[in-house]
Amino acid sequence: MIRIALLGQIGSGKTFVSKCFRYPLFNADQIVNQIYKKNKKCFKKLNKKFPNNITKFPITKSQLRNILTKKNIRIISKIVHPYVRSHLRKFLKINKSVKFVVLDIPLFLENKLNKKSDILIYVKTSKKIIYKRLKKRDNFNKKIIYILKSQQIEISKKMRLSQFIINNSYGKRNILKQIKKIKDKINA
Repeated sequence: MIRIALLGQIGSGKTFVSKCFRYPLFNADQIVNQIYKKNKKCFKKLNKKFPNNITKFPITKSQLRNILTKKNIRIISKIVHPYVRSHLRKFLKINKSVKFVVLDIPLFLENKLNKKSDILIYVKTSKKIIYKRLKKRDNFNKKIIYILKSQQIEISKKMRLSQFIINNSYGKRNILKQIKKIKDKINA
């Protein structure tokens, strides 16, 4: 199995690009949302750390928003990430006979989930487009975006480590052309 991992900034369009590959997809953001909605063990651990804020199950984004700081995001990550890793292991086991899988995991490198054999693809998007996309989100909050970005490795390092770069500043047709070229190179 060849693992294709997408890297990029918040709002760069990693999820959109990952779906365009049409390979089995592991979307960490969806898994985290499931964990907040269905995992009572995770809730109990978060409730123990933040008893005044994480009070109701299922955990809502508004409960989390109220506690997001640089320090607290590390605490939350230490609690939630083992569950995400467990889901990732199950996903990889289920898809072990598939030739390619796509990993859409925002902190892929930061959480040391990468292997030497992974194909890293950086999704590059103009700052103007990223900001426009982020503003459209229901939960847009500059402070939270800043806190989330503070957890990420520098863009230049991610780009340097990537074997491919997809420019997501244009339309879907352009993305599909870039993906086709990448698939052709990987399959060669």
